[in-house]
Amino acid sequence: MVINCLIGELEAQERLLQFTEFTSDTALKIGMMLVERARREKQAIAIDITRHGQCLFHFAFDGTTPDNEYWIAGKNRMVNRFGRSSYRLAQQLKQSGKTIEERFHVSGTDHFACGGAFPILIKNVGAVGTITVSGMPDEMDHAYLVDAIKQHLAI
Repeated sequence: MVINCLIGELEAQERLLQFTEFTSDTALKIGMMLVERARREKQAIAIDITRHGQCLFHFAFDGTTPDNEYWIAGKNRMVNRFGRSSYRLAQQLKQSGKTIEERFHVSGTDHFACGGAFPILIKNVGAVGTITVSGMPDEMDHAYLVDAIKQHLAI
């Protein structure tokens, strides 16, 4: 029951957190919001914002490693494949009791169902990219993204 409520909340976030446009300046503003918050809270994270396969913003704090880049890539593959947040997909996988291969028919070594990647959703268009954070527990990576998007959209 708890997972169902969480999945419903994550679905609602995806309906609410949509842009009318997403420019390079949008990526810079959201990226800097994430950097400033992580700096304030002393979090060593890596941040990636990609639209249509083009990296618009990337920053890795001291204390991160190439492993963070690996996690970003795997989370992004999940979001790009399904157009949903990686945290929502993780919860759906958990609810199903199946492996990633059984449930989604994708490789678990290439696709990571865990929190930290959110689709860049354009109203009446759909997913055009990803905003991704790596370095904290799943729910914190996800919360950072959602908070930054809400702040940018003034929600």
